[in-house]
Amino acid sequence: MSTTDYEPIPEPEAAPLRSTLIKQAPYIVVLILAIAGVAYSNLTRQSLVGYWEVMAVVVGVLCIITQWNRIEERNGRFRLIGTQVLHWGAVLVMMNIMVAFHVQSLMPTQAISLVLLALLALGTFTAGVAFLSIQICFLGVAMALTVPAIAWLTQSFLFLLLVAVLIAGIAIALWPIGKGLKRAEAYEA
Repeated sequence: MSTTDYEPIPEPEAAPLRSTLIKQAPYIVVLILAIAGVAYSNLTRQSLVGYWEVMAVVVGVLCIITQWNRIEERNGRFRLIGTQVLHWGAVLVMMNIMVAFHVQSLMPTQAISLVLLALLALGTFTAGVAFLSIQICFLGVAMALTVPAIAWLTQSFLFLLLVAVLIAGIAIALWPIGKGLKRAEAYEA
């Protein structure tokens, strides 16, 4: 048999992965922005009122953009915009109630940021439920889980730092061994 009798097995293409990443990019960006806000708030110990309000608008726009193609008729698209403006407007009003009317003076600065993040998470999750969108629901759940995570990280920072140093030390100690194994394999070949 010659080599032309067999058809080569096609290599998996990167196109489906790239297409999936492009479709999921808005969700990934919003998740990264939320985590960045949490990290910044935790490091600076400042309430990021404006940041969380902008994030509410960003998530509202994300909801409209991701659902736009699912709706074909013009009235449905107007209804989508209207309901999302009302939904995220209510979230923004509640956020502002929490920072106004002396409510803010009853809580520590870092707690305000956590409350605003919790409101954003709730708004995101309920929008996901309304659209039956797993991605938007996941964003809401991920944001909600960061609220207790911040409190835990604040209390456990020194422990986590020591664990990171331990892992780095083990990696540094094992690195020469890994290089030696690669050299041995290359030498045997």
